[in-house]
Formats: sequence, structure tokens, C-alpha cells
Amino acid sequence: MDWLNGETVSIILFFIGIYGIIARRNIVKTVISIGIMESAIILFFMTINFKEGDMPPIGGSAYGCMADPLPQALMITAIVIGVAVTAVSLTMFITLYHKYGTTNWKKVKSRRREQR
Repeated sequence: MDWLNGETVSIILFFIGIYGIIARRNIVKTVISIGIMESAIILFFMTINFKEGDMPPIGGSAYGCMADPLPQALMITAIVIGVAVTAVSLTMFITLYHKYGTTNWKKVKSRRREQR
């Protein structure tokens, strides 16, 4: 099972997230799908340069067998941004739900046109 690694799992998760965005009309499920896609991207970047036997870049280990700390630092930033995007999206969802009374994208769009 050489094909079962972090890159392939992340690509599969990414397409599951895309399917969730395309197939579902529920706003909450769309936000969850975006979160799945963010997790897939983080997993992809963390595992793309993985080598068996690499040591953490902390301590007195030799330079040649250390893991690259740059993707780890960038993915910590991506996690924080992802949490912020999810929080803003859910806040917008709550506002839309209170204003239009539904969680369906199409119904919100049609009710918005009716109010104009």
C-alpha cells in the first residue's frame, strides 16, 4: 500500500470538501466543507516533503536528518487563519439565518430578491 500516504489522503479529503460545496445547499455544511478542504491543504503541505527518520528541528541533532521547520511554521499560521475564516463564516451564517429564516443558499437568494 505505497499509494496510501499523506499526499493521497489529502487529495481525497480535498475533493470530498469540493463535493460538499457543490452538492449541498446548506450553509453550515458548506462551512464544514471549507474546513475539510483547509485541513486537506494543511495535511498536504505537512507531508509533501516527509522522509522516514527525520528528527524534529529542536535540540542538538545533526543538520542532515532534521525535518524542515518552514512548512510547520506556515501551517500553524494557516490553522489560525482557518479558524478565523470559520468563525467569520459562522457569524455571517447566524446573521443570514436571523434575517431570512433559512439555512438554504437558494432560499436566501430568492428571499433577498423579494425584499428588493
